[in-house]
Amino acid sequence: MQKRVKFDFEIQFTNGGSLTGEDFRLDIAGDDISDADLLEYIIADLRLLMVGPAKILNKEIITEAHKRKPIEGTGQQNRLIDLSHTIEDGLVTYKGLPAPIICDYLSREKSRQLYEEGTEFQIGRIEMVTNTGTYLDCPFHRFENGKDLSETGLEAFTDLEGIVIRVPYTETLSITKAHVQSYEVRNRAVLIHTGWDQFWNTANYYENHPFLTSEAADYLRDCGVKLVGIDSHNIDDTRGKSRPVHTTLLCASILIVEHLCNLSSLPDDRFTFSAIPPKFKGVGTFPVRAMAKLY
Repeated sequence: MQKRVKFDFEIQFTNGGSLTGEDFRLDIAGDDISDADLLEYIIADLRLLMVGPAKILNKEIITEAHKRKPIEGTGQQNRLIDLSHTIEDGLVTYKGLPAPIICDYLSREKSRQLYEEGTEFQIGRIEMVTNTGTYLDCPFHRFENGKDLSETGLEAFTDLEGIVIRVPYTETLSITKAHVQSYEVRNRAVLIHTGWDQFWNTANYYENHPFLTSEAADYLRDCGVKLVGIDSHNIDDTRGKSRPVHTTLLCASILIVEHLCNLSSLPDDRFTFSAIPPKFKGVGTFPVRAMAKLY
């Protein structure tokens, strides 16, 4: 059954004036839409500027045939895809490294003693190694004199033109130069989609995982890529002690993002990629909220 939303709205503008609407009806996908999503859709659809306080009134979901293409939430939200794993207490990202400890430093219950009645806060405490969850490597991770996170500019990991190269782990674990050739990769974030993220947080995730060969890393470096990401346990083959891919890419100031997920939700191109870490001095690796923005 097709659903529509019937509603009134009131919008005030920061430079004066207001706009109201009564008994509006819009098609929706699914059975409901939040007031916030509905407001954002109206503002975008009417191309309103200088919008201040706004609210939806008398909202009602009705069963009625659609009059135009259904909306699926707000345009901006539809274009953003989260590519990060959730970090939680006790999560093991890399065998042999300690899991994070996530707890209260100040609990809500104890905070009530510090504030007036009805006011409470929580302050969290996190203890972890920097190789936790979905994380970014910069040159300092591999090289003592390489740039650390505080010295790596925002342009190195924000709004990079992206491309997905799909090499299913069911076909091969070794991603070679031949797999990454014949793509437009210069100045792009190259994301390797293997499907290995389906084993995340299981025993299978840590062993016999997909990886890039040294020849593939050399080729990507020579093509002038900006960043290389993978949805696997490590971008290098961890069965030995050498790490040629880390060495090649980080020596060339090409950033690495490991433990990505949801790459199956991305198109092959026409998106930008961001993986932004905090600005730490003396740190070469840190968890990121990796994301793609479709266009």
